[in-house]
Amino acid sequence: MSIRVNLDRVLVEKRMSLTELADRVGITLANLSILKTGKAKAVRFSTLNALCRELGCQPADLLVYEPDEMIDENLKAAE
Repeated sequence: MSIRVNLDRVLVEKRMSLTELADRVGITLANLSILKTGKAKAVRFSTLNALCRELGCQPADLLVYEPDEMIDENLKAAE
């Protein structure tokens, strides 16, 4: 199982930079970048709440569940 983070897409839709979002949410640019690239192992609800507040979105706009089968198929299609 995998959770995909759609922060890039939401930032483009909201016309906001990662730096601006980091300032508004109050977390470091480095930590926000880790989340954006999908390398984060966990997300605090308080962080998710702040992201949704500042981006005017729902958690489902930022996080998407992809079953392992879909990930395997996407990897094969990319080859």
